[in-house]
Amino acid sequence: MRDEHYGRLLVQRYQLLEIAGKGSMGQVYQAKDTLLGGVIVAVKFLSRSKMTQRVRDRFMREATISALLGEKSIHIVKVRDYGVDDEEMPFYVMEYLKGDSLKEVMQNKPMPLPKFFSFMRQICLGLQCAHDGIEIDGNVTQVVHRDIKPSNIIVIKDATLGELVKVLDFGIALLKSDESPTGFMGTPAYCSPEQMDGKTLDNRADIYSLGIMMFQMLTGELPLKPKASSFEGWFQSHHYQTPKSFSEVKAKLNLPQALMDVVNQCMAKTAEQRPLRVTDVLKVLEQIEQAPAQLLPPPIKKGNSGELTPPTADDICRQSTWPKDKPRAEIVFPQLIKHENTELVTMWIMLSRNDIEKYQNNKPHSQFLFVGSPHPMLLWLTTLYKDEQQHRMLPCYLDLKKPIGEKTLKILTQTSAYRLVLFALEGDERCVCTIEGKIPAKKVQLLKEWLVESQNTPTTHGQIKESKRSLKEELEALKPKLVASLQRQISRK
Repeated sequence: MRDEHYGRLLVQRYQLLEIAGKGSMGQVYQAKDTLLGGVIVAVKFLSRSKMTQRVRDRFMREATISALLGEKSIHIVKVRDYGVDDEEMPFYVMEYLKGDSLKEVMQNKPMPLPKFFSFMRQICLGLQCAHDGIEIDGNVTQVVHRDIKPSNIIVIKDATLGELVKVLDFGIALLKSDESPTGFMGTPAYCSPEQMDGKTLDNRADIYSLGIMMFQMLTGELPLKPKASSFEGWFQSHHYQTPKSFSEVKAKLNLPQALMDVVNQCMAKTAEQRPLRVTDVLKVLEQIEQAPAQLLPPPIKKGNSGELTPPTADDICRQSTWPKDKPRAEIVFPQLIKHENTELVTMWIMLSRNDIEKYQNNKPHSQFLFVGSPHPMLLWLTTLYKDEQQHRMLPCYLDLKKPIGEKTLKILTQTSAYRLVLFALEGDERCVCTIEGKIPAKKVQLLKEWLVESQNTPTTHGQIKESKRSLKEELEALKPKLVASLQRQISRK
């Protein structure tokens, strides 16, 4: 049944469409901003049943806080307008966010570590923005959210970040300039002991809630279980119950000890035992994430019979992070990755996210050019092909007198397989996806012949540039023929 307010034009500007969400304070509508060409926005109304002057003031303050914070951080929902309708009902207008809450994303299951680190980085950045404060009447005032929980975090698709995470609902946020505590407000399952007591709070109350939420993200379960799901039950749990250990949860986890330690520290019963700032939490999480791969647990999968199986080659590749000594640019370079008792040949590539999405489902095509004199060098050309107008050629030069070049070529002749490890230019340092490639038998035979020739050629480091120039010229002449050849291959399939 269509809502009675469907089609209503609010203050001669916002045309209400449908209910986008409901909360204890009121309803949120999807609407068109007719003044700006029909841009979709969200309009939040204060519930008529809550219409006291105190609640109206708090509603306006929520809009003000969100508007100021939204200008400082992309990880906080943006507020664009505030007003009252012809019935004196207050409302404010936000950006319309089409996505899922963190609660919906989690689905009571442990979250993969890469996703956990990405989400937590963004949540921490948004929360720290609030804790750093907003300027009101010339004074900077810190903001304590007081209701950090999965349903107040939204995850939306984003062309740059892949998944953009934002903190929502500053409806019960506390300004540190407030003279006295306002009693208990919050969601009992996530509240710190001091918040349950109705005491004066600081940012460490949010850090406690963050710890509860991190445990839930990593395990799929809450760390506390009250005897009764009531205020008194949660009060007793937060004050006196020891949180579950990570080993107690049903899911079989293999988490870094440092990660479990920081989560437990955030859930300390007294504020003095918790990290002082969200940036302190973020710093530790980043150190854990950037630790050498051997210090982090590889993903473990269950086989069809339920037995544990080791990570696959693709699992290992997807754990890769962009090297600190490489520029963030559209470049290509070879990398050998250890897997079990062998090494994988991988080509690490940074492209725009748009290109990755365009080509990630297409098989790569490899072409090799070789010069043995004056210096043995191989040009490995990988082409990602969609059609004649949409293709990317990714050249990589291998000096066959250097250990990495010689070893890469040798493994290719033995396995005839490689993987492209793709990173987004606009994203963070982690691998976005991998693509497996195969080398035809005829080309493998050529590679074997070139490997032997290069090993029998004397080292001539002074002539490297000359060999590279020769390969570049040959590549330019080859490009039109290669595109035509690929087009014929694709059309025959």
